[in-house]
Amino acid sequence: MMFNSLVRSRPLGTFLAQWRRQTVDATCKRRMCNKPLEGVTEGKPAVPAQKTSHLGFKVPGYRPSDFDKKMLLWTGRFKTKEQIPEIVSFEMLDAARNKMRVKVAYVMMAATIAACLVMVFLGKRGVKNHESLIAMNLEKKARWKEEGQRERDAAAAAAAAASTAALVTAKAQ
Repeated sequence: MMFNSLVRSRPLGTFLAQWRRQTVDATCKRRMCNKPLEGVTEGKPAVPAQKTSHLGFKVPGYRPSDFDKKMLLWTGRFKTKEQIPEIVSFEMLDAARNKMRVKVAYVMMAATIAACLVMVFLGKRGVKNHESLIAMNLEKKARWKEEGQRERDAAAAAAAAASTAALVTAKAQ
């Protein structure tokens, strides 16, 4: 009973079925692989060697862009741009990207710590000079209030001058 439930479980049953197929199949000696052996042909005509290049087979890799080449140089994979091959493996490029990601993270951490230290320094200097944000805001609002009062007084004076000029012209007629 228990053996049947083990055999019928999906992962174990799949494994056993594949193992059975591989051991029964005489043409393929490798386990867990569907590819036929190179020497065995199953009625397929042999393809000449010169035609295999256009069948979609290509060298596994990646043609790096200019930025990728700069990353490979910055991470120390190559010394000069001329040393970088035309096609680079995915693993090499991925390793270079990971190294750059870590370097950028370190730079950002250092910049954050430096900015915090600068803010602490500026805050301590402001305390020594008796400066605070509240005092600065109150001064700014008082200055705006004075400027607004001057503008209103100038507008009232201009309106009074215009009304007196209108009265003078009215009397002159």
